[in-house]
Amino acid sequence: MSTVTSGDQPLPSSLLDRLAAVLGPRGILTGTADVEPYLADWRALYHGRTPCVLRPASTAELAELVKLCAAAGVPLVPQGGNTSMVGGATPDEGGRQVVVSLARMNRVRDIDPLDMTMTAEAGVIVKAAQEAAESAGCLFPLSFGGEGTATVGGVLSTNAGGNTTVRYGNARELMLGLEVVLPDGQVWNGLRRLRKDNTGYALRHLFVGAEGTLGFITAAVLRLFPRARETEVAFCAVRDEDAALALFRRFRDRDEAAVRAFEYMSGTGVGLYRTQIEGGNVPLDGADHYVLVDLASSRPDAGLRTLLEAVLEEALEAGEVLDAAVAESEAQRAAIWRIREEHPEAQKREGASVKNDVSVPVSRTPELMRRSSAALRALIPGSRPVPFGHLGDGNIHMNLQQPPEMDPAAFLARSHDIMDAVNEIVRDLGGSFSAEHGIGRLKTDMMEGWRGGAELDVMRRVKAALDPAGLMNPGKVLP
Repeated sequence: MSTVTSGDQPLPSSLLDRLAAVLGPRGILTGTADVEPYLADWRALYHGRTPCVLRPASTAELAELVKLCAAAGVPLVPQGGNTSMVGGATPDEGGRQVVVSLARMNRVRDIDPLDMTMTAEAGVIVKAAQEAAESAGCLFPLSFGGEGTATVGGVLSTNAGGNTTVRYGNARELMLGLEVVLPDGQVWNGLRRLRKDNTGYALRHLFVGAEGTLGFITAAVLRLFPRARETEVAFCAVRDEDAALALFRRFRDRDEAAVRAFEYMSGTGVGLYRTQIEGGNVPLDGADHYVLVDLASSRPDAGLRTLLEAVLEEALEAGEVLDAAVAESEAQRAAIWRIREEHPEAQKREGASVKNDVSVPVSRTPELMRRSSAALRALIPGSRPVPFGHLGDGNIHMNLQQPPEMDPAAFLARSHDIMDAVNEIVRDLGGSFSAEHGIGRLKTDMMEGWRGGAELDVMRRVKAALDPAGLMNPGKVLP
């Protein structure tokens, strides 16, 4: 069979010609420089190879290319904004896996302010979905640091969480219906806008969190909410981890519906933000523990400032809060949120770090942070624990920064030792080794120990039933 060179690997010319006929000249990238941006993950943990990058512009085009590649036995790797923290959208080093970018499938098909739904294609960037909802007088609440790059298909495929999970839930809770191209090229249209639909297996939930291993999410019906008419944001220095949790409970007990986000940050992480991020000003300096409180209501007369000040006054008197800065403008609210959102970038600029995206019951978060920090310092002397994240839903990014004098490669070579040290504590506290980032390539070896037995067996049966040839994002999720 004749072949042509695309990227740095051969691909049958007959298949390439048929794909070109389906996708058009904009739909295939074959040059080495053109495919390069698709080969590495955001954290630069993996760098793969691919014969080409396919860029369908519609569900019909995607379905046809899946049929062609399935017939030829070509494995496919879906890619959205390529913001995976665990290598979930990166091809392997073998050079056979074809990257399928859904970036051109980026239309908001429909917004219904009465139904409070948006139908968006997989390539719609999360920030664009937020803006489209806002233009219709609504709110799409999913929010996290990578929202300017991550796509709807990607966040659903990984069941992304983010800053507002405590109020609105993960991506799964924001999804009503899906459109999916199955591994054989069939299109399942489940784009239903129904709150109640009790008609057998809820197939849509199979694909959320599956990381593209069961098929390609091409579009989704997303839940919208009334937009906030009153907001308050405060940056608080707190006594310790227990005081942070106590403050969360005070707000929750006073008015749970008002709490839009509640984020913990360590003094180490805030210090990295101050030194590594240009313009990284911090309103309260020198504390070991901080929290960001974000209150919001769709009522214009909700009295959130009164609520905020009353709770903070109680916490100050109790010694839980040491000091607090309350935003007086939208610019100040954005500046406070920037401290939290730039944590990953600050760590990246500081040097090598190992990410531990874990969750425990909310009540166990202080113990998680204390025990993990001690274990990590003992494991690698001079290393710097940087715990931060979504205290309100129990998801803490228990990250570790390399010692300043240590070789980054030598530090990263200890990644699994570091993850194991944290996960031993997480398991003891009844938690999960992956809260919102997914499994990808990085954590497949953990699945047997954590989800083995009946649970993993069922996952494998589902995979074998839908993708018997194993062509959908191979090497991800399942060990």
